[in-house]
Amino acid sequence: MGWFTNLVMGMACMAGGLVVYPVQIADSGAGEQAGVTVSGVVRLVHLVSFATAFGTSVWASFIGGIIMFKNLPRHMFGNLQAKMFPAYFKLLIVCCSLCVSAMATTHPWKTATKREQLQIVALGVSLFTVVINLLVFQPLTVKIMMQRHKIEKEEGIGAEVGWSKNVEAAKKNPELAKINRTFGIQFLAFEMCIDPFDVRL
Repeated sequence: MGWFTNLVMGMACMAGGLVVYPVQIADSGAGEQAGVTVSGVVRLVHLVSFATAFGTSVWASFIGGIIMFKNLPRHMFGNLQAKMFPAYFKLLIVCCSLCVSAMATTHPWKTATKREQLQIVALGVSLFTVVINLLVFQPLTVKIMMQRHKIEKEEGIGAEVGWSKNVEAAKKNPELAKINRTFGIQFLAFEMCIDPFDVRL
């Protein structure tokens, strides 16, 4: 689908959401015509953005990623993840930015309760970790993964599905052992930025 189709689908979902939104978003004062309020629309944007980010995180971490890992050759899985994660992070950045903006609009910092301030901070930290992942950790992890794939291909491994067989090969190949350690450290940093986002949402 092209960007225009995605835009129309998004607008249709938002319009449908305005119709079925459980919180009153229309002013129906005596003698006044009911209309959609800005506050109601902002709350709907927050809800849709939050739900999209949360659902995407759950899908990528616990459903899609596991299914791909168990069914694709390891190098193919890594290459697919390298293409998928930038799009995933960009979607999360948009959703998290909308959540932070909506929360800050409906609950200004000076009048917000401690709980609301904590929510704004948590969403802000989530946004920060996703941006760091997109700009720093993801590109470094992919670069190291590609180097690792090259060494593994020379060793004749990497086409297996599931867990790596390179532990045995690394015992004989110091270069592979070194890149495994580097990849492990980089991947841990990458994961530490992803998982807190899932928990905070």
